[in-house]
Amino acid sequence: MRRLLRTATVLVALLPLLALAPVSAQAATPLLVTRLKGVGDARQVISVTNTSWSSSYATVQAFEKSANGSWRRVFGPWTARIGRNGFGQDKREGDGQSPVGAFPVRGMFGVNANPGTHWGWLRVNRTDVWVDDPGSRAYNLHMRLPANGRWRSAESMYQPRAYAYAAVIGYNTATRTPGRGSAIFFHVTTGSATAGCVSLPASQLVPVLKWLGESTRPRFVLGPESAVTS
Repeated sequence: MRRLLRTATVLVALLPLLALAPVSAQAATPLLVTRLKGVGDARQVISVTNTSWSSSYATVQAFEKSANGSWRRVFGPWTARIGRNGFGQDKREGDGQSPVGAFPVRGMFGVNANPGTHWGWLRVNRTDVWVDDPGSRAYNLHMRLPANGRWRSAESMYQPRAYAYAAVIGYNTATRTPGRGSAIFFHVTTGSATAGCVSLPASQLVPVLKWLGESTRPRFVLGPESAVTS
């Protein structure tokens, strides 16, 4: 009887502490997407964040908003490679930095056939390029060879490894401001840092591409957490 009484006393003493304990880590910590700037009316969000401006590594997570307005994480957290010089608040052509901010999805393409996305799929060949010449009227646009004097430099989109599957991150695609950066893609990793794109292994990238819809107004949010959260 004395043992039972001692056990009951201990349990009573612990009740306030048990009431304060979190049900789960997910419940105790709000999802990152609820603190991101620039989400707007997007119902699908891919976050690419870290805690450093200079690191070429970042964490990718994908979130989806339900009909009742609540968010859930669908993919991640996964480790991605970004620009070799990290994130850049004032991006410039050739600086090796990934841009900071919230950007729409502007299309999908690849050397391989459409893996089953909900988007129109551009299957590229050796004539497909993305113009990176700031002096060209076609700056930051997909074009086809031959150049015929229309641009002096362009990136080949026929890259069987990196661009087997890819999505266009809508950075500087609306204004196409000369020199502010071009060809920012979400593509298959080559195992090293990028020139400004975001890359993941195909086994992670392809499911995300297949998950993204057009009517859900998906957005990428890129940058150090200190710069893209409130």
